[in-house]
Amino acid sequence: MITKQIEIEELVKILPEAVAYLSEKGIRCLICGEPIWGTLENAALEKGFNEDDINKFVEELNQKLMCKSV
Repeated sequence: MITKQIEIEELVKILPEAVAYLSEKGIRCLICGEPIWGTLENAALEKGFNEDDINKFVEELNQKLMCKSV
């Protein structure tokens, strides 16, 4: 299960599709190689997202993870 406290590195390991999803949201340039450290929450807060936005990201990423597992 994905939480807002998941480390970005771990998120990308368990759900590679997260790279495109986060890039669409404007969270880091994962594809062009910018190093990512910290949690999903920290990365989102750095880009100006609020807690409601972050909770929505977590929900949508968990939906993607569940679809992948089926």
